[in-house]
Amino acid sequence: MSVHSLSTPHAADAARLARIHLAAAYRMATLHDLDEGIDNHFTVAVPGQPNRYLILPFGTHWSFARASDMVEFDETGRTLSGDGIVELSAQCIHAPIHRITGARVVLHTHQPWAVALNMLQNNRLVPASQTGLFFHNRIAYDDDYTGLAHGIAEGERLAALLGDKQVMFMKNHGVLVAGDTVAQAYRNLYRIERACRTQLLAMGSGQVIQTVSEEVIARVQQPNPEDRHPRAERERLFFEAMMRVLDRELPGYAD
Repeated sequence: MSVHSLSTPHAADAARLARIHLAAAYRMATLHDLDEGIDNHFTVAVPGQPNRYLILPFGTHWSFARASDMVEFDETGRTLSGDGIVELSAQCIHAPIHRITGARVVLHTHQPWAVALNMLQNNRLVPASQTGLFFHNRIAYDDDYTGLAHGIAEGERLAALLGDKQVMFMKNHGVLVAGDTVAQAYRNLYRIERACRTQLLAMGSGQVIQTVSEEVIARVQQPNPEDRHPRAERERLFFEAMMRVLDRELPGYAD
């Protein structure tokens, strides 16, 4: 079993690969300046185990994340396997979103460019960059910052806002991405940060931003049957490539 393989594994390997890919995503976030050290949280639903989720125990720096470090927890915050304690806001935000939306992966960060945009009164991502076009009308917005998450009700509120979308902008807070695979979710997290950065740099010029028409946006978002690399293939290739970067820069995530 290759740690770089994102093909559908045998059931016996699925939980192991989930841990490896989750640990890899944590480490990638440190390389891409998406992390806050030990804060924020990434979770993955345990394959074949309803209402059980994997997370890095609180207090571990993301650059040291290993597959063997991941703990399993439930919506009550109990650690079901592994050593370590689940941070309260991770329990309150992530578990209800997994349960209500059915997302297999939930990533939440305070990454700088996305947070900077969400500090603005008008925090909408405008359709002006090619990367940004893929997110047009596909972002949920939480415009009411309510403080730290101390109860399951906050996660249920966020899940209702997220609905069937995969990206949420959280005013005065950060960004949340949900997905079916770690590869899919992390690629969206990475790309949304770059779209936010590009928009803020353009805004800083003081010039009028040229947006793209709805007609062109529709063409960009429409899958092309002749594309040699459809979306799922791009997600796989992206994440496998990033894992190979980790092998060079931060090896050991698969331990």
